[in-house]
Amino acid sequence: MSLDRLTTPNDTGAMELTATTPMHLVHVDPDVNMARFYGIELQPTLFGEVSVLRIWGRIGTNGQAMMVTYDDEAQAADALQKLDRQKRRRGYVPVGE
Repeated sequence: MSLDRLTTPNDTGAMELTATTPMHLVHVDPDVNMARFYGIELQPTLFGEVSVLRIWGRIGTNGQAMMVTYDDEAQAADALQKLDRQKRRRGYVPVGE
């Protein structure tokens, strides 16, 4: 088999995520000097798993990051939705709202 053969778009071997849109949330309250951000997104791994990448911190800083890996996309999507609900309950809103 030649290494130079043509590949089709579905023949890449890469995992396709259905919910790849990153979520960017902010919580700003000038009365208490609060300006925070929270980002959540799904990332495929090289081993066929899916990771939930979370980045958070004060607006204007690099913040902190945490990655949790799940066996399949459904578990990762559930975790992402749970984090989104928790942050919205705490006052975070999507950027632009």
